Amino acid sequence: MHVLNVSHDFHVPRNKGSAHGSRALVSDSGHTVTRTYTSRLRQGHARVMAEDIQQKLEKYRTAPFDARFPNQNQTRNCWQNYLDYHRCQKALDAKGVDTAPCDWYKRVYNSLCPLSWIEKWDTQREDGTFPGKI
Repeated sequence: MHVLNVSHDFHVPRNKGSAHGSRALVSDSGHTVTRTYTSRLRQGHARVMAEDIQQKLEKYRTAPFDARFPNQNQTRNCWQNYLDYHRCQKALDAKGVDTAPCDWYKRVYNSLCPLSWIEKWDTQREDGTFPGKI
């Protein structure tokens, strides 16, 4: 089964002389997709994204390269992924949505951060003295 990836399989054509694109998407093979179908694509996009994240988690071995942290010292990468995990958890819990996509950040910070740091930060969060903004 081919999963439709809107960002890769389709483009929005530009009208000549207009700064605004048209409402239809055009596939790489030239097929036009109507607004109704694109709204269905958006609804299914969350499901496809969750499946994509699940596949990445299954293949996960260690933290991938992150262009924001190009140096050998990965301390900031560790810190940022710890914050991102807890921010993601907080945001998705507030919406009442499954927090499985947040597991990616947890795996990354668990592979980058020393266990003593994680334990210290968890204790600080529980005590209300954590220095990061979550």
